[in-house]
Amino acid sequence: MDKRLIKIIVSAVLLAAALITEHFSDVRYAAEILYGIAYITAGYDVLWDAVRAIPKGRIFNENFLMGIATVGAFFVGSFEEAVAVMLFYQTGEYFQDKAVNRSRRSINALTDIMPEYANVLRDGEIRVSPEEVQIGEIIRVKAGERVPLDGIIVKGASSFDASALTGESVPVDLKEGDSVLSGYINKNGVIEVKVNSVFEDSAVSKILDMVENATAKKSKTERFITRFTKYYTPVVVISALLLAFIPPLATGSHDFKEWIYRALQFLVVSCPCALVISVPLSFFGGIGAAAKEGILIKGSNYLEALADTDTVVFDKTGTLTKGVFGIEKVLPHDTDENTLLGIASAVEKYSNHPLAKCISESCSPSLEVISASEVSGKGIVADTVCGKAACGNAALMRDMGIEEMPEYDGATVYVCLDGKYKGCILLSDIVKDGSKAAVSALRQQGIESVMLTGDKKSVARKVAEETGIERFESELLPQDKLEALSALKQGKRGKTAMVGDGINDAPVLAGADVGIAMGALGSDAAIEASDIVIMDDNPEKVPLAVNISRRTRGIAYQNTWFAIGIKLAVLVLAAAGYASMWIAVFADVGVALLAVLNSMRALKAGRKQKPVKAGA
Repeated sequence: MDKRLIKIIVSAVLLAAALITEHFSDVRYAAEILYGIAYITAGYDVLWDAVRAIPKGRIFNENFLMGIATVGAFFVGSFEEAVAVMLFYQTGEYFQDKAVNRSRRSINALTDIMPEYANVLRDGEIRVSPEEVQIGEIIRVKAGERVPLDGIIVKGASSFDASALTGESVPVDLKEGDSVLSGYINKNGVIEVKVNSVFEDSAVSKILDMVENATAKKSKTERFITRFTKYYTPVVVISALLLAFIPPLATGSHDFKEWIYRALQFLVVSCPCALVISVPLSFFGGIGAAAKEGILIKGSNYLEALADTDTVVFDKTGTLTKGVFGIEKVLPHDTDENTLLGIASAVEKYSNHPLAKCISESCSPSLEVISASEVSGKGIVADTVCGKAACGNAALMRDMGIEEMPEYDGATVYVCLDGKYKGCILLSDIVKDGSKAAVSALRQQGIESVMLTGDKKSVARKVAEETGIERFESELLPQDKLEALSALKQGKRGKTAMVGDGINDAPVLAGADVGIAMGALGSDAAIEASDIVIMDDNPEKVPLAVNISRRTRGIAYQNTWFAIGIKLAVLVLAAAGYASMWIAVFADVGVALLAVLNSMRALKAGRKQKPVKAGA
């Protein structure tokens, strides 16, 4: 059983014994002795902590205030109230600690991804600490084991649980040649991985570092509470002293006992623990809720800034789109689609160009190629059993004697066979499944979405129309993006967030009020430049992060004004003599406990909640 709980139970039994003795025994001082033992049992650690803090200059803390108030109550003869106040204070602290520990366990569960060992292949398989494995070494990961280091799969294939990193429960299927990150759990099979980063640079280390340091950067609300309590507590202590002595002297009644009792109530109420604990805990819970969803926030200041965002700027490639090409349209000429794709696939498999790979991997070849050669900057020419075939741009077609062909915006691969034009294939960067939903969700939150891209205007317009973005700028160099971002920020009351893939967008991410790196866990540039890292490629995590930030700030505001309002009201009542010590205890311990319990709602501020508009 918890030591504090044992102390509370023993003190409560002694208090009950003292009350019974006081009413049913004629033994003088027996009840007072029992009250004294009960008080020491409940509050010796509070008194000792208050004494130890004095030489360190931390006089006006809650232990000092509680100690002065209860000791003073003893001196004015309110024995049962002195014990009860200390007992209820300790009870409140007990439940408060339980609530805080529950929140901390929720955060710690997110960081419980530290691998304990690595099976490295060195003249056989040996088990070592992940820190001992060097770049280039091969490690073996068996079914049920956690991947200890980042690397490339060189043998085997398996399904992986990546939820600890991405927040997504759907398993990820990986095979030879695919990248795998530390923290993934191998669900089945045995794989061998070639390590490409030391442990301190691995995904696990980056996550742990960001989560552990997230609470170091305080929000404006937290800084306000710190400044507020710095001046508030001394003012209340001085006010209590004045309340104890000025009224009885000024009125000439010299009834010091009554006014000292009111001053003691004043001190009990004044403890600022509800604010000092609950507000940081709200942001701590919000950061934990985001981390559960695969969103790492590097400080509560960024969480609060995101809540004030009214404009989200998206990069296009790798952010709204997948950054890989797909076939958009097949336009055959004097043939059918399957034949055109079959010719293109047979020829393009001899090229390493991204567009060629997209075509060759999308369909099966339909003719036999005898030999092929690449024409630099134009495409591929091949000798086939059906004659000379060519796939490439319009310049290559003209080289093959074809002068007339349609022109299209975007990436276009033209195909000819035996001197005859067979048609063309239009390719485009594929828009991510969640991009349109993300823009729509942001609009519901009162946030404008803007796209800045270096791509051509026609391509940018197409992506904007497909995602629902109304405002975009195209053909921008990195420095142009930074200027465009600065122009967007001018004249706006709210904050501007920038969402990018975190590599070539690092300067713009750093220049935004809130920089959000998407799907860039392996990028050092992203983590350095951004304030928030979304650990998968899902754009829908952006409005989700906004939702969490606004709910968290709302909870912090609720705690702030609830605690201040109740305390001020009871302080006035105590000064006027209308508040008992029991009400004073509620205004301190009760309010603190309610605020902490309210703070824990921030841990659940996830995707099941309705969108929260700005100002909430």
